[in-house]
Amino acid sequence: MSFSELGLSDKLVRAVAEQGYTTPTPIQAQAIPAILKGGDLLAGAQTGTGKTAGFTLPMLQLLSESAPQRQGKPAVRALVLTPTRELAAQVEESVRNYGKYLRLRSMVMFGGVGINPQIEQLRRGVEIVVATPGRLLDHVSQRTIDLASVELLVLDEADRMLDMGFIHDIRKILNVLPPKRQNLLFSATFSDDIRALADRLLNNPASIEVARRNTTAETVAQRVYPVDRERKRELLAHLVREHDWHQVLVFTRTKHGANRLAEQLTKDGLSALAIHGNKSQSARTRALSEFKAGTLRLLVATDIAARGIDIDQLPHVVNFDLPNVPEDYVHRIGRTGRAGAEGEAISLVCVDEHGLLRDIERLIKRKLEQTVLTGFEVDPTIAAEPIQKGRQQRGGQGGGQGSGGGRGRAQAKPAAPAAAKPSQGQGQPRQRPAQNAPRGGATQAGGEAARGQGGANRNGGQPRNPQRSGGGQARPAQDAAGAPARNNNRRPAPQAALLGGARAKPAR
Repeated sequence: MSFSELGLSDKLVRAVAEQGYTTPTPIQAQAIPAILKGGDLLAGAQTGTGKTAGFTLPMLQLLSESAPQRQGKPAVRALVLTPTRELAAQVEESVRNYGKYLRLRSMVMFGGVGINPQIEQLRRGVEIVVATPGRLLDHVSQRTIDLASVELLVLDEADRMLDMGFIHDIRKILNVLPPKRQNLLFSATFSDDIRALADRLLNNPASIEVARRNTTAETVAQRVYPVDRERKRELLAHLVREHDWHQVLVFTRTKHGANRLAEQLTKDGLSALAIHGNKSQSARTRALSEFKAGTLRLLVATDIAARGIDIDQLPHVVNFDLPNVPEDYVHRIGRTGRAGAEGEAISLVCVDEHGLLRDIERLIKRKLEQTVLTGFEVDPTIAAEPIQKGRQQRGGQGGGQGSGGGRGRAQAKPAAPAAAKPSQGQGQPRQRPAQNAPRGGATQAGGEAARGQGGANRNGGQPRNPQRSGGGQARPAQDAAGAPARNNNRRPAPQAALLGGARAKPAR
């Protein structure tokens, strides 16, 4: 089957061919005709299956066919929501590449960069906006964007958005969109929370699922190297040099661990940079650009920051630390072996992580091959150190020690007695500044608390200006879900309350 057989216009087929694609992937072959029919869609596909083109191509086709005959600047007719800045930039780049022969304007919108250039783009008029939820709500609150003409809404990586606590923001956005529109929801998993969101968002949707839940690509070779925690960096450097690897995406559990590892690898003579939620957007963009261009040998990333990294033929992914959440292992190694290409996923596993490895193997329903490398045999006298498990909550720092040298993810805990105070560093929301102060708190698009910036906005960027563009009144400080700040003498609300009722998962 070719793209022309899917009902796409000659201009789109031409643009796709220029990107080097001739045959649609399974998700594209099923999703494109379904979307072109005009109905809602619930689509399940693992990362690396080509789902971005699966919704951008039919979206461009529908918008080009139904261009309204109105005077003045173009109105926003399509809105794509993504969980992270990198993924937003990647999707908007695809929109521009595939729509190069169409007269449709697009823009990307996220935090961590100045808002004024985005406002200027909106003033000139765009038809397609790809955004992270927090920065989009900034524009909504400042009335710099008009969403009254939106015809098509896409939620990309919806499962990750719910994991990162975006449900409250998504509800706010849905409330300002016109009720009559086409809705597309793409998710790697169909959890109960995703089903609940789909029930509210979608109207009699078509349903597509092209890969079994939590499966890994058959084209990715997976291997485990047992190693002492203190020798992980030495083993990584050895593997890179011994096999002459030139493009390696390395995952650590924490931001501190990513920074330290990148610095140590650079001292070892291997070019490396870290990318995570505390890095400025310019630094993240530069590191990703150099890595894609092949001038940077190792990119060290946290789970959240790596979302949206889409590199053709990426050969190697290394789990320097195993993730606390086994589903994240699937997302990590999905950065390689994309669209049928071959790839290799290496995990460096110390004694602390044996439990995490068992969780991963149970999830993917297979035993991972282990290779003991001569000279790096494990010392049996080294005792395991506990690693806290559970999804990282917004605004918190993990409390467990990870082998990457940083703090692990926060553990979800039952509600504490009223008299107990939550300690910082255990995944609890930070206490908020007094009202009328610039808004700080938890990041959303980065998914990690920013430091050294006076607090971060919901997209992991700079503190938001408390002055509304039109009113001149300072906004009260708010927490990550948009609720008014509490008195600093009170303990913060439980995470479930911040997420609009989402339940915190118990520790594994």
